[in-house]
Order: sequence, then C-alpha cells, then structure tokens
Amino acid sequence: MSDMNATVQKTATGFHVDGFEKITYDFTFLDGVFDIKNPQLADCYKRWGRVLAVMDLNVFDIYGEQMQKYFDHYRLTLKLHKTKIGEKAKTIPTFLSIVDSMTEFGIIRKEPVLVVGGGLVTDVAGFACAAYRRNTNFIRVPTTVIGLIDASVSIKVAVNYGNYKNRLGAYHAPIHTFLDFTFLRTLPTAQIRNGFAELIKISTCSHLDTFNLLDKYCEQLIDTGFGRKNGVSKELVEVADKINAEGIYEMLRLETPNLHEIGLDRVIAYGHTWSPLHELVPETPLRHGHAISIDMAYSATLANSRKLLSDHDHRRILDLFSRAGLSMDHPQFDSEVLEKGTAAILKTRDGTLRAAVPSPLGQCKFLNDVDAKEMNAALLRHKKIMKGYPRQGAGIEAYVDASDTGYSASNGAAVEAIEAAAEKAGELNGTVIKGGHVPNGHANGVKEKLANGNGYLDGVTNGVNGFVNGSRG
Repeated sequence: MSDMNATVQKTATGFHVDGFEKITYDFTFLDGVFDIKNPQLADCYKRWGRVLAVMDLNVFDIYGEQMQKYFDHYRLTLKLHKTKIGEKAKTIPTFLSIVDSMTEFGIIRKEPVLVVGGGLVTDVAGFACAAYRRNTNFIRVPTTVIGLIDASVSIKVAVNYGNYKNRLGAYHAPIHTFLDFTFLRTLPTAQIRNGFAELIKISTCSHLDTFNLLDKYCEQLIDTGFGRKNGVSKELVEVADKINAEGIYEMLRLETPNLHEIGLDRVIAYGHTWSPLHELVPETPLRHGHAISIDMAYSATLANSRKLLSDHDHRRILDLFSRAGLSMDHPQFDSEVLEKGTAAILKTRDGTLRAAVPSPLGQCKFLNDVDAKEMNAALLRHKKIMKGYPRQGAGIEAYVDASDTGYSASNGAAVEAIEAAAEKAGELNGTVIKGGHVPNGHANGVKEKLANGNGYLDGVTNGVNGFVNGSRG
C-alpha cells in the first residue's frame, strides 16, 4: 500500500514539488493457504464479499477444487480468470485479456485482485493491476520456487515486447504475499531445479551460510521439493525452511532500499549480465534458471581469472551447479553473445557494465572495466573447464517444454500450434508430448511457425524465439 505525502513551494521561476511515496506490504509464511483452517487469505476479502482470481491453468487443474471449497466455506463468491503464461505469452495480448476480465468483473477501487501462479503469472497480472486505473491492488500467492524465492521479493511487474524481456512494465507492490511452500509438492522436479538457481544466486554473492546449506543438502532439496514431499526427515524440513526464509530475507534486505532500481549496482543481478540476451538465443529458449546459471558460472570463472575468487571457491560454485543439474555452458554462449549482451546491458545499466561477481564466496564485487579480449579469454578457459564436468556443463531439462509454452487458455489454436511443432521437431527434455518423445534440444520449427504465423495465429505477429507480440485481427 502507498501513502503519498508531498509539498509544493513557489520559486522565482515557477514551483517546486517535493514528494515521497511510502510503500508498505507484507509477507506471510503459511503452509496450506487454501486450507479452510487458515482464514488469513479469506480475511483479506471479507469487506468485498467476492474474489477475482487470476490463476495459472496448471495450478487450477490441481488446486482449483480446493480453492473453490475454501472461498465457499468463507461465503466469498469466486470468479476465475484461468491463464497459461510462459515466456512466449508474456505479452500485451495476454495482459489485455486480464484487463478485460477486471472490467467484466467490475473491480472496485482498492479491491485487490488475487494472483495465483508462478513468477510469469504474477508479472503479467501485476502489470495489469499497475495499469488498471493506474493503480489497482493485488495479492500474490506464488506457486513455484522462482515465484516464492525471487519474483515474490520484487515489486517489478512486466511483459515482454519485441525482442526484449520485460521491456514494458512498472514498479507496483502487492498489498500482501502469502508464501505457501506446500505447492512444491506437485511442482515438477525440472521447475524445482529451475528455481534452485535463484538461491545459488543470492547465497553465492551475499549469504555464505545459505550457500553452505545448499551445498550440503543440494540433491535432497531438489528431490523432495524443498522438504515438502511426504516422508521427509524433520532435519531436512527445518533446513529447507531456514534456506527459504534466509534467502527471501536477504533478497528483501538488499532490494528494499532500492525498490525502484535507482541504484544500479545490484547484488541480485549476479547472473543477469549476459543471460537476458542468451536466454532467448537457442531455437527453443532456455529456462530462466539455466540461463542465469550459465551467466553465473562464467562470471565465477571471470572472477577467478582475475584472482578475485580462489580456485577452491570457484570449484565449489561450479560443483554445486553441476550437482543440481543446472547449466554452466551452452554451444551458443559464445563471443557473439558476450558482445551483444554487453552492448544491451550497458544501455540498461546507464553505460556501465556493473557485472556482479563473487569475491570472495559469499560477497560481491562489481566489474566495470572488462574488455572484449578479457571476456573472450575467460570464455575459452571456461569452456575448457566445462569439458571436465558431467554433460560438459550442459543442464538437465534445461529448455522450456510444453508446460512453459504458455498461451492463455482461450488461445487454443496457438497451444495446438506450439504442441504440434514440438511433436514434429522430435525430442525436447525427454518429455512425452502428444505421443512424441522429445529430449533437451532445439525444437526446429517451433520458432518459425510462431514467428511467421503460417496460418496458426490470427492477426499480426512479431515473433522472436516464439514470442507473439501483436494484435489479433
């Protein structure tokens, strides 16, 4: 919630306005947010007697019935906007579909929209709330590791546009976020691994104790959904809860003084110097956690080459990525990506590289004077090191699959198009899609079919790696 206090003064040439915006919002750890024994969420809606929920379709399929019973129990009328948002549909049309549901519902000023899903859903729905009447409240219930650990911390909301991730967006805080880690019981292991990268990110550069716990319990945490699956030891549950609480707190501690990113030296931007461009370079885009892991692993090698990170700590970082099954290298992470990624990030960071690197492990240093020669030398060394690791540094289930394609539920033609293209392409992440077996790799044809239209999508498309930006005819 925001309260605006401002003063205005006359000056010799006009007026001077001095304004300060107070931003307040809360987080509540609550296992079983839709359990009728827990009234906390329902209490937020008693005043209104109803709830408009924007909800991920996959989450609805698992939890929709429980959610309906929960609000029925508290005599709250529930209206659902079901959506399936992946990077390919984190777009203006999806944003507008949510806006249309808000209009149809007749959302009242100050009435909060409930947003349930992963970080992509909360990003797009949060942006819709930021834009609707310029400021509509919302409450977040994140359901993925990235949503719980990373996206829940930030007040940034956005959609992709043109060739760029998160090019259109706003800073808009939810009034409340409920952190329910029991959702991880049903989250696919590939998505647990994907989110694990965010905890490596924050601990490597800012919280050594958390890194040590991740290092000790890595495989157990991923296999058990951070201790939320049945039959898990009390020790692992306590460790997982400590990691999650400390990780979120550390992110908040670092970001709270800089919610609007006025300061551009950001510790939590470790892994985000070259990955924003590289993530979408492969024919089939990389999952976000894998993209930033490649960036982080390379950045650690760069720091080690500069003697800013010891050989021992460098190996610890790389070993943890490898054990977690996260990517550390990719054939298309090359000198061209470094050159173009650097040019792009310099614009974002006001002309200065500000590459966050661990120095030493558990602390952060920003590099501003890295030239192309040094970058490429570190890249060649990094790729040589990767030859000694399992899969030569490639990740497990590193690419987006059918669960990530993410078109709104109403866009059935687009869903069918992407699934048909993926099936035809062959193998991707070892997942069965409509009878086609598809492992990690490039689904040839997916990008072309979506980017060029080919009769699958109505209207105008401007496709980059399968992104659909444009309006329906």
